[in-house]
Amino acid sequence: LQESMHAYAANVYTSVVEELVKGRQRRFIAVEQEFFRLWWDAVATDTQKQQVHQLLREGRLEFVIGGQVMHDEAVTLIDDQILQLTEGHGFLYETFGNRPRFSWHVDPFGASATTPTLFALAGFNAHLISRVDYDLKADMQKNKKLQFVWQGSPSLSETQEIFTHVMDQYSYCTPSQIPFSNRSGFYWNGIAAFPDPPKDGVYPNMSLPVTDTNIHLYAQTMVANIKERAAWFRTSDVLWPWGCDKQFFNASVQYSNMDLLLDYINKHSDEFGVTVQYATVGDYFQGVYGRNLTWEIRDSQDFLPYTTEPFQAWTGFYTSRSTLKGIARRASSLLYAGESVFTQYVQKHPTGSICKHGALKQLQSLRWAVSEVQHHDGITGTESPKVKDMYMNNLMYGMFNVKKLMASIIFDMHNAKKNGEVYSYVYDKVSEIPDVDQYVVVYNPLAWNITTFVTVSVSHLAMSVYDELGHSVPAQVQRSAESGSTYDLHILVAISGLSYRKYNVKPLNGKQSAFIGKSVKYKRKAVTRAGRQSRRLLPVVNNCYQVLFDQNTNLMHSITERDTNQTVQLTQEFLEYHVNGDTMKGLISDNYLFSPNASAVPVLKAVGLEVVSGNLMTEIRQYFYSNVTAGDYKYAVYTRMYTVPEGYDGKLLCHRIEQEYRVGPLELNREAILRTSTNLNTKQLLYTDSNGYQIQKRPFRTYVNNTVARNYYPMVQTAYIEDDAMRLVLLAERAHGVSSQANGQVEVMLHRRLWNNLQWDLNYNLTLNDSSVVRPVIWLILGTKALTNVLYRTSGLALEHRPVVMFGALSGDKPKLPRQLQQNSVYGSPVTVPPNLHLQTLSIPGWRYSSDHAEQIHHVRMGKQKQGDADLSRVLLRIRHLYEAGEDPVLSQPVTVNLKSLLKGLGSVITAEERSLTGIWDINTLKRWKWKTAQYPSKGFSNSTETSENYIVTVHPKEIRTFFIYFQGQ
Repeated sequence: LQESMHAYAANVYTSVVEELVKGRQRRFIAVEQEFFRLWWDAVATDTQKQQVHQLLREGRLEFVIGGQVMHDEAVTLIDDQILQLTEGHGFLYETFGNRPRFSWHVDPFGASATTPTLFALAGFNAHLISRVDYDLKADMQKNKKLQFVWQGSPSLSETQEIFTHVMDQYSYCTPSQIPFSNRSGFYWNGIAAFPDPPKDGVYPNMSLPVTDTNIHLYAQTMVANIKERAAWFRTSDVLWPWGCDKQFFNASVQYSNMDLLLDYINKHSDEFGVTVQYATVGDYFQGVYGRNLTWEIRDSQDFLPYTTEPFQAWTGFYTSRSTLKGIARRASSLLYAGESVFTQYVQKHPTGSICKHGALKQLQSLRWAVSEVQHHDGITGTESPKVKDMYMNNLMYGMFNVKKLMASIIFDMHNAKKNGEVYSYVYDKVSEIPDVDQYVVVYNPLAWNITTFVTVSVSHLAMSVYDELGHSVPAQVQRSAESGSTYDLHILVAISGLSYRKYNVKPLNGKQSAFIGKSVKYKRKAVTRAGRQSRRLLPVVNNCYQVLFDQNTNLMHSITERDTNQTVQLTQEFLEYHVNGDTMKGLISDNYLFSPNASAVPVLKAVGLEVVSGNLMTEIRQYFYSNVTAGDYKYAVYTRMYTVPEGYDGKLLCHRIEQEYRVGPLELNREAILRTSTNLNTKQLLYTDSNGYQIQKRPFRTYVNNTVARNYYPMVQTAYIEDDAMRLVLLAERAHGVSSQANGQVEVMLHRRLWNNLQWDLNYNLTLNDSSVVRPVIWLILGTKALTNVLYRTSGLALEHRPVVMFGALSGDKPKLPRQLQQNSVYGSPVTVPPNLHLQTLSIPGWRYSSDHAEQIHHVRMGKQKQGDADLSRVLLRIRHLYEAGEDPVLSQPVTVNLKSLLKGLGSVITAEERSLTGIWDINTLKRWKWKTAQYPSKGFSNSTETSENYIVTVHPKEIRTFFIYFQGQ
C-alpha cells in the first residue's frame, strides 16, 4: 500500500486536483476511498483540501461507489461488502457531505446478482459492470442489449431494481492501438514505475504528444472508436473511458494533450459527426436517463463464472489462497462479535474503566483491515505474496486487539482484572490451559439462543467443567487428532443472544468429570479392494442420522436421516486436478484461471480409520495415504456427530455432520478437491449461494472447450444438490470453488498450488506456489427440502459466527459473581430475533456527521465537521430477513419487530431513524431514478421501503433494514 502510494497513487490525487482547478471543463472520477483517505490524511495540503471541496460541489470531481475498495463479487460475504461500503460512505459524508449515486464495478471477475441489490439499497441510480463472459458480451453487443434494468433479488424485484450498463468489448481502459505510432495512444503519462518515480519525469511508454502534425490522426482514431462503440448502444450517448490501472499520476500531461484533441474534434464536428466532452460517470447516466427510453428487465441471474476466451475460465480464484480466505472471514466474524460487545458496554456501563475512544479505535482498525481485504485482488488470492502478507498482518493485528478488547470488557465487568491475567483466543484449538483453575468465558454473537460445543485444549484427560452456580456442565475430553500430547475438551454450551456464560474448568478432583472419548483404531485399507468381498458396515448413530462406514475401504458408505428413514448412498474421496505450468505446452492455471489438463485423478490408495466415541459426540478420523505402507498421510477428514442430552435444544447440533479437512502441502501444479458422490438423482443441477445472501441455480452446461472449469462456481457459504425427495447441503466458513461434474455429485476445491512461466505472472509474482496446509471446515445437512429449509440458513450463520472463547487464569480470590447469574448478556436481558431474521449489525460507528442533511451540509461549508471525539451515542442497527418470498410457508412470512422491546436489554430507546443501507440517507428523503420498463412504463422516482412508525417495523422477505438508534441517557 505504502509502495503504491509512493510510486503513483499520491501523485494521482495531487496532480489531478491541480489540473481540475486549471480547466473548468475537466472531469475526474475517483472510486476507492482507501487510497484517497491515505492521501487526504497524510499528503494533502489545506489548499488542496479546499480545492477538493470546491470541485465536489461543482461536480467536476465525482466519487463513484465510494466504498473503501472496489470489492470482489464472487467470494465475498454480503456483510463484508456492506461493511466496506459503509466505511467509505461514512468518511465521505462526514468529510464532504457527499453521497455517491453511481457504481463503477469495472474490474471484479464476474458480476454477482447481490451487488445490484446492495447498490440500490445504498441509494445508487445506476450500476456499471464490465467483466462478463466473452461470448455473452459479443451477443449483447450485437443486439444492443448491454443496458437493462436489473432486478437482482427475486423477492425485492422492482423495489430495489437498478439500471445496469455493461461495458463493451474494450472494457474500462482506453484502446491503446493507434495506427500512426508503435507506442500506445492516449496514455501521455506512460506507465507507473515501481518502486520510485523516475527523477526526470520520463516514464516508460509515454504516448506521442498531440501536435499540429498528428492531431488529425489522433482525432480520426478516437472518432472511429467512438462510432464503432455507438453501434452497440441504443442511445447516441457514448461512454468513452479515458485511463486504466495506475494512470493519471501526471495529470498535467494527460489533460493538456486531451484538451487539444477534444477542442479539435468539436471544431470539426460537422466533418466527424461527433461532439465530445469531459464527463463523470454521473454525467453519462444523466444523459441516458434523459432519453426516456423503455428498458428490458433482467431477472436475478448473475454473470458468474467469468470466461475471457474459450480456454480461460476465471474460476481458480474461488479457492486461491485458502488461508487468507479463511482468516478474512474469521476476522469479519470476530469484528461482528466485538462490535456488539462494545455497543452493550457503552450503553450499560458508562463509567467502566476501559477508555471508550481507545476501544473504538481498535474496532476501527479491524473494520479497515476487513474492508480492505474485500478488494477484487485481495480475498480473491490474486495478489503477490508480499501484498498477501500485508493483508494478513493487518487482519491478525486487528483481531489480536479486538480479542483483547472483548476479554477486557467482559472481565472488567467482573472486576476480575486484579485476580489474574486475561488472555483471549478465538474459536479453534487454544494454547494449553495451565494446571490451575481456569475460567472459560463464551460469548454468543448471534441474536438467537444457541446450543453448541466449544473446544479447548487441555493437558489432562480427567477434567470437570462447572457453570457460574457450580453445577456440572456436560463435556467430553479425548486425545487430540493431530497432537499426541494434548487433549480436546468439548464443552456443551447453551447461551442466549448477545450474551456470555462463564465456565470453570478444573483438573479432576474426585467429583463428576467430563465423559472420556474412547478410541478404536481400524486397520488401514486399500481403496481398490472395494468390491471384492462382502460389505462389512460400521454404524455411527445419533438422534438424527445413522452414518455407515464401509470397513473394506474405511470410506463413508451412506447416511440415513432417521426422521423420514430415508437413506442416501454417500461416499467421499479426495482427487487432484493436474495442471500444466509451461506456456509452451499449453494452457496454464494461475491465481485467477483454472485450466485442468483432464479429469481429476484419485490420489489416495489407502485409508486409515479411527473412531473416538463418547456420550456426547463421536469423531470419525480418516487418514488418506498414497499407498497401504506409506508413512505419512496426505489428507485427513475429521467428522463429528453430536448426541445432545435431555434438557438442551439440540435441533441444529443434532442435524449437522461437521467435517474438518487437513489438506497440503500439495505437490506443484495440483488442485485438490473433495468429491462427494451420492445416489440422489440431481440431473447435475447444483445450487450455490450468492455472497451468503441468496441462492443461484447452476445447471451443468457442456462447452466445446474447458467444460470442467466453466462449470465451477463460487460457494461463499452454501451449496446443495437435491432430488425430489432429499437435499444434501454443504455449509462453509470460507469461500471455495464448487461444481457438480456428474449426476448426484458435488465437488469442492479445497486448495491449489501452482507455478507457471507466463511472463505476466512472473513479473507480478502471481504463480501461487502456496505450500501451506489448510484446514477448512464444512458442515453437511441431509434431509427433506422442508427440513433443510428450516435448518440451513440458521446453521450457516451458526458456522459463520461461532461463539468467541476467552480465558482467564485466576489465582487468589475468586472474582465476584454477577448478581443475575444465568444467561446474562454483557448487561441486562439478552437480544433475540425470530429464526427467520438476522441481527446483521449492532455497532457504534463513531461518525460525527449530523443525520439531518441540511445541517450536515451547513457544517461542512462552515468547516465545522469532524471536530471533537467520535460520537458514541449513535447505534447502527441492521436487520435482515433470511428467506425469499414463497420459499417456506412459515419462515417466508413478513416479521413485525418492535425495536423498543427488541433492544430493551441495552436501555430505553428514545429515537429510531430509518436510514439507507450505509446510513448516509434518511430513508424518507432517498429518491432514486425510476427507469422506464415494459413492466412499469412511467418514469420518475422510486421510493425505498415502507417506513417504521412508533418503533414497529415489518421486515419483508430478503429486506435489509438499517436504523440509527439513540438511547436515553446517551
